[in-house]
Amino acid sequence: MTITLLVLDSVGVGALPDADAFGDAGAHTLDHTVLATGVALPNLERLGLGNVEGVGSLAAVARPLASYGRMRELSPGKDTTTGHWEFMGVVLEHPFRTFERFPDEVMAAFDRATGRGHLGNHPASGTEIIAELGERHLTTGDPIVYTSADSVFQVAAHVDVVPLETLYAWCEAARAILTGEHAVARVIARPFTGAPGAFERLGAARHDYSLEPQARTVLDALKAAGREVVGVGKVPDIYAHRGFTREVASGSNLEGVERTLELMREGVEGLVFTNLVEFDSLYGHRRDPQGYALALSEFDERLPDLLAAVREGDALIIVSDHGNDPTWPGTDHTREHGLLLVYRPGVEGVDLGTRRTFADVGATVAALLGVGWDGPGEPAL
Repeated sequence: MTITLLVLDSVGVGALPDADAFGDAGAHTLDHTVLATGVALPNLERLGLGNVEGVGSLAAVARPLASYGRMRELSPGKDTTTGHWEFMGVVLEHPFRTFERFPDEVMAAFDRATGRGHLGNHPASGTEIIAELGERHLTTGDPIVYTSADSVFQVAAHVDVVPLETLYAWCEAARAILTGEHAVARVIARPFTGAPGAFERLGAARHDYSLEPQARTVLDALKAAGREVVGVGKVPDIYAHRGFTREVASGSNLEGVERTLELMREGVEGLVFTNLVEFDSLYGHRRDPQGYALALSEFDERLPDLLAAVREGDALIIVSDHGNDPTWPGTDHTREHGLLLVYRPGVEGVDLGTRRTFADVGATVAALLGVGWDGPGEPAL
């Protein structure tokens, strides 16, 4: 049996009840994108996305192909790590620490590790900060360090100045530094190329260095039970590569779909877990509704291929980990419900309602694969 779990990164379906505490009351990534652009998503409608409570931009259908619902996030956050960890049964009591600037002792230790100085050290958009500091970086060789509203320490460097392997080694050193009171969820290597005025980030060469989950995950349980656990794209990075039996590299959304289809057709005896990151990284943070809509439309066009690859007895589960409303002020994630669609050939779709926690995703995966799980979450089926 193959269970395919596909994360549409940041495709939130409406503000959570506590969104006002995050400045996000009224955010709705899906509805606002569709209404701003008029994009048609007929295959997601057929699955039942328009039947989900709170979704008003897509039509509800009488007989949806999938079971449908939305999920609350119990953990106090709206970032990738928090959402993905909760999917697999790790509910945080406290949010990851964020910084306006990293303390002098952290940056001094990082400078010693690199043997150079640094540029930046403040919250910024990744594209904007390399436009601002990239030329100076080319001259000095000093890495560009920046953060965001997420718990991240990001290091940008031009590949002609800092070879990829060197950048990765610097990020591994930063990961060792950023522990204890200075712990952040992720250290991210952000290589770029090009000339001043035309710098371009190399998304496929990005590497994330995450903290390990604080507790046992559904991934750990599946692996211990002898099931295959295949992570596609950045998913293994998010769990510090723990709980996987195989990792498959992927960059763009469409490449992620292709790698996922190959695995589904191969017939993995366990879980295929894929994140499609470009909704978030290319369009949400850049507040680009048209680009976001194009990415949704491209995924919608590939959805029939994904459905056709689901064999009898298998399941395709489509979720989202937070919001990133491209019509919202600022450039940060938005605190929203996650979508939940569960497609099984020949099984009539039902209303799954509003789930209490993202952890219902992992509990559902474990139940479908016949693996015991006594942590957070309840099977949705």
